[in-house]
Amino acid sequence: MKQKYYFHVLLGLSCLLAQLAKSFAEKAPSPAKTEAVVSLDVLVSIALEKNPEVNFFKAEIAAAKGEKRTAGTWQNPEFSTELGHKRATSGGLSAEGTAWSVSVMQPFEYPGRIALRKAIANRQIELAEIGYGQFQAALAARVRMLGYTLLAAQEKAEAAQKVAERGQELVEVLVQRDPAGVTPLLESRIIEANVIVAKKRAAEAAKQAKVALYELNQLRGEPLSAPLRIANSDLKFQPIASAEDLLAMARTNNFELRTRQVELAQQGLRVDLSQNEKKPTITAGPFVSQEGGFD
Repeated sequence: MKQKYYFHVLLGLSCLLAQLAKSFAEKAPSPAKTEAVVSLDVLVSIALEKNPEVNFFKAEIAAAKGEKRTAGTWQNPEFSTELGHKRATSGGLSAEGTAWSVSVMQPFEYPGRIALRKAIANRQIELAEIGYGQFQAALAARVRMLGYTLLAAQEKAEAAQKVAERGQELVEVLVQRDPAGVTPLLESRIIEANVIVAKKRAAEAAKQAKVALYELNQLRGEPLSAPLRIANSDLKFQPIASAEDLLAMARTNNFELRTRQVELAQQGLRVDLSQNEKKPTITAGPFVSQEGGFD
């Protein structure tokens, strides 16, 4: 009876421990779930949206658009007043009184000046947009390269770690056996050396993965230690175009060349504006003046 009682008690305790272990396992966070797994396309879109430097280029475009609005506005009218006391003498006679004047003058730019300023502002907006596009292209290329680097480094580290673990298990088995001669001992030492090399390769790959991960997190506006894993994707290389086609695309799509073209056009407009500013500005408006006490 006592044995049967102890058996039931042990069975109940084992069931209770199993339930507790299951509940703790369900509540414990899994490291695989906290690690974000994204594709390269999604990673590029996230970087283009959350990169801190994107706000700088957006601010430049907004500032250039503000300059355009300022360039198209007329100058503010000038309001002036005068108030004083006046005294006049002639042939022994004198008279004095109050003198005042009020004027509102509106400057009118010489024809074509405002249009030139607006054209220069339009070129400035175009330059800001070209710089923004160049930054986006460079950022996307950098993120893709770092993504491939991180994917390769993670795969290499895992493969090297598996090789090292299997080699270590083999070494532990060989150590338990008595070496029968020099040859088994040499083979055991060779396996141990291969395990050390595999561990070194795994550590180097893990270091390379960390470097790529830190830069990727910086580019996408995340904490440096945020975990990330690149989803496996098949590499598809586009066919290379001919040299003539590549040269034609470079002449039309190259960011540096487009920037120089816009800057050259803007400099020409600045020269035209400087020549136009040599001509006078016309000012017109009502003027009222009165002098009292000189009847």
